[in-house]
Amino acid sequence: MNRDATLLHELPWLAAERSPSAIALHDAGTAILYEALAHDIRRFAAVLSSLGLDRGDRVAIYLEKRAETVIASFGAPAHGAAFVPVNPLLKPEQVAYILQDCGVRVLVTSADRLDRLAQSLRGCSALEHVIVVDRSDVTLDGGVAVHLWAEALSTGRGTGRRVIDNDMAAILYTSGSTGKPKGVVLSHRNMVAGAKSVASYLENDSDDVLIAALPLSFDAGFSQLTTAFHAGAAVVLLDYLLPKDVVNAVAEHHATGLTAVPPLWMQLTQVRWPEPVASHLRYFANTGGRMPLQTLTTLRRLLPRAKPFLMYGLTEAFRATYLPPEEADRRPDSIGKAIPNSEILVLRPDGSECDVDEPGELVQRGALVAQGYWNDPEKTAERFRPLPRRDPGLVLAEIAVFSGDTVRRDAEGYLYFIGRQDEMIKSSGYRISPTEVEEVLHASGVIAECAAFGVPHPALGEAVVAIVTAREDHDAPDSSFLQTVCREKLPAYMVPHAIELRAAPLPRNANGKIDRKSIANEYRTASGRPATP
Repeated sequence: MNRDATLLHELPWLAAERSPSAIALHDAGTAILYEALAHDIRRFAAVLSSLGLDRGDRVAIYLEKRAETVIASFGAPAHGAAFVPVNPLLKPEQVAYILQDCGVRVLVTSADRLDRLAQSLRGCSALEHVIVVDRSDVTLDGGVAVHLWAEALSTGRGTGRRVIDNDMAAILYTSGSTGKPKGVVLSHRNMVAGAKSVASYLENDSDDVLIAALPLSFDAGFSQLTTAFHAGAAVVLLDYLLPKDVVNAVAEHHATGLTAVPPLWMQLTQVRWPEPVASHLRYFANTGGRMPLQTLTTLRRLLPRAKPFLMYGLTEAFRATYLPPEEADRRPDSIGKAIPNSEILVLRPDGSECDVDEPGELVQRGALVAQGYWNDPEKTAERFRPLPRRDPGLVLAEIAVFSGDTVRRDAEGYLYFIGRQDEMIKSSGYRISPTEVEEVLHASGVIAECAAFGVPHPALGEAVVAIVTAREDHDAPDSSFLQTVCREKLPAYMVPHAIELRAAPLPRNANGKIDRKSIANEYRTASGRPATP
């Protein structure tokens, strides 16, 4: 009888027991079998035991997508430690902040990355060991020991500690668009429950081949590994330069599933997809923001057999909702309903439930709710709060995550995203969702990307501004034409007062999303208006 995983590292281990010769990873032309992956995860856990790591100690991984990244990510929690994935796009000072913030004891990285980090690591007082995956001719000052990956795995000895599902497995740092990054603490239970839930509605099985195009430091990116390993499927580790690289990988590996964020999907609609892809790509999934209707329509035309899964989630609870593919025609602007083993509430500020179509805050309860922010009780208390007791006999309060996102629920129970509470534009007494303005601009068919935001206005409170980029296959759009489009589709108070054309691409945050806040602050600074703190 097959055993079901309860701990994060058991996902690949149990897949190896079921099908040892099945492919787990495709890494730069090399296929890695589940048996070999499980063996190396155990060896890495033994390395951490040899280095004397205690339960809950932090192991940071600052690498591109490669086999060592995956091995360390599952090997650290197998020992009882917690892994901290660091986005490979971050600069040395940003990396050092994360290492300092959570007191990392072991860093796994490459020689070139370590060379760039050396100066910034001097303030990381907890750091004791660096494991370098590719070269041995590296040294560090300050008594930090440097180990070569291959040698460490061949000499590591020891056994891990007893681990239960409530133990810390990972700390995932948010992009930090509202200040310093926050470390979201995830347990084994959080991550395994998320894997099982997502794999159930995506109907993942051992025949699937998933493209890991998103950063593994991003919860939706790492989810490609956990859902695949739960199902015994294969994952293609892809570090791409151009959108066509993603399409080529889908074609080369006969991929069945691809998950991306809206900016990447917008780019992929402008790339030619080989005809055979349509026969094997079973689904495409969107996360990290609302997919413009124009983009969804184009993707469905390019990939007529692929089921579209429109998803919504937050790092603090891994994943929250999805829209069943059969509803995409009826309600393409909906974020769907709660994923399996989770419940979504729409609450007023006083904690009471909102009526049908009444805007309120999205609150998530269940096994996926994280354990709070690392070493930040104030921010944890803001987001992770007790729910009103549903039964007077329950003594302990249940902690839910209050997302800060405004949504509404229709009469059939489907949810619709309105906007982040801190990104809503307040103009003429109205609350305006920037995503609604962006949707109309995208529907014009002449722009590639856009970001809408509010700027201070003496009469209106805030005026709407939009920054856009031109599509490569169109002439530069005229702002007056775009404003005419907005006037046709939006009430007067939502029409942008200014639409500016910028060179593509617009700035992204560390997870690949368009960084609306930094664009807004840049615009406000240039126009002499106060920036948002």
